[in-house]
Amino acid sequence: MKEVTVTTRTAPRPNGPATRGILFVHSTPSALSPHIEWAVGGVLGAAVSLDWTEQPAQPGTYRAELSWTGAAGTAAAIVSALRGWNHLRFEITEEPTSSTEGSRYSFTPDLGVFHAVTGLHGDIMIPEDRLRSAMVKAANGETTVELELDKLLGKPWDDELESFRYAGEGAPVRWLHQVV
Repeated sequence: MKEVTVTTRTAPRPNGPATRGILFVHSTPSALSPHIEWAVGGVLGAAVSLDWTEQPAQPGTYRAELSWTGAAGTAAAIVSALRGWNHLRFEITEEPTSSTEGSRYSFTPDLGVFHAVTGLHGDIMIPEDRLRSAMVKAANGETTVELELDKLLGKPWDDELESFRYAGEGAPVRWLHQVV
């Protein structure tokens, strides 16, 4: 897996705490690959060249991974740079620091962006107001508590991305949602 360390002043909040993260591009057509590298490199302030491999879950598409180190907020900036492209599926994580929470983002063309704040051990932390909103919607008969909690935990994104998370025959599999 490639790794990029952000040291330039073009990264988001360059004076913020340093953190690490991983970008998983689960599927993209080959024509979009150089544009993804350019967009991510623009955020990181360094040239990015990813190792693209075929994505067996969707023939004709490719996958890649990038480990990065940079300022807190880098994951959000990468998501903003990539989210407008159809035919792209990706996830990105950002580790928490001593003064910031971690983040997990997932993107699919059908569902758009999912964002969750993560704690020290990777658990999704749901703010109280979002839980209260889910309970009010369920009490009003608009939905069920189970359906709202699934949305808050990113289950629709996990369901859609699960088949793309497998790296391919013989390659290691990384489970983003499994907490030990």
